[in-house]
Amino acid sequence: MKTFPMFLTVAGRRIVICGGGEQAAQKCRLALKTEAQIVIAAGGELDDELAGIIAQGQAKLHSTDVTVEVFEGAALVFIATGCKGADGALHAIAKAAGAIVNVVDQPALCDAMTPSIVDRDPVVVAIGTEGTAPVLARQIKTRMEELLEPNLGDLAALVGRLRDSAAHHLGPIQRRDLWRWVFTASPRADFTAGRERPAALAIKNAIANGGAPAQDLPGLCLVSTGQGGRDMMTLRSVKRLQDADVIFYDGAFDRSYLEFARRDAERVEAPRDQPIETTSEQLIKEARANRRVVWLTHENPETCVQCGALKSAFASAELKCETVAGVFSPATE
Repeated sequence: MKTFPMFLTVAGRRIVICGGGEQAAQKCRLALKTEAQIVIAAGGELDDELAGIIAQGQAKLHSTDVTVEVFEGAALVFIATGCKGADGALHAIAKAAGAIVNVVDQPALCDAMTPSIVDRDPVVVAIGTEGTAPVLARQIKTRMEELLEPNLGDLAALVGRLRDSAAHHLGPIQRRDLWRWVFTASPRADFTAGRERPAALAIKNAIANGGAPAQDLPGLCLVSTGQGGRDMMTLRSVKRLQDADVIFYDGAFDRSYLEFARRDAERVEAPRDQPIETTSEQLIKEARANRRVVWLTHENPETCVQCGALKSAFASAELKCETVAGVFSPATE
């Protein structure tokens, strides 16, 4: 990556926008979504939208000469005068103040790129292509808008308000299972359907009663990657990897598939010559420790001998086991 993705803390800090036209107005619309103090540095005629924003007290106007002091301590600077010469001069002044600068339509002068944003505050998805393919970024944004329900941010905000209560009543494992339940089961479904009050009550009751309700979730999930590359994995396979606390795989496995897993998920390589009984014991031990366990394989788990042995071992241990197959061509079934 040429750019490092990061979210800047701007609450209570200044965002300085240089320019008085439509380009500056576009950046101001973006800044207004934050809790930053907005300063518009423009000496000439203002766009009607910018003038209205200033008149309503949502931003301050700096109409005199722009000096280094204007940019000192700013969280971010947008330069959008519409004139390349003026933009270059203002960029030099802002950099002298040590500011992080974005100059509209001049990537070479940008310390930070403006991504396409899916806003479900406090859930925010930022999509960037390092300036190479903005049309693609917008297409991805459209897909994300379809995937994330409009009121998802309200649910996330509720969880934020209840985190201290959960930390007081529940241990780490119980909290992890609680939040997983909130975002994958009935609370999220209720929120999506507009039943916010029952969802909030259910979450509060779960915290008071020691954690999430018992769920029909597996102790072990046999996940197949399918045949032909990572794009052959099913959505369910990817989801199980993202939910996993510990992932087992054999030594010949292509580790690039592990990029789908959470960064904090434990990865355990099982030697290819290790007896299946030993592997079964390891997986059962993890499952009994209340961890989500995945066995990752390129084979079809419905026909793989090793997967069959693992399923039998979990059945004997009276632990649940789920099978999630990948996509295989008929010739490889």
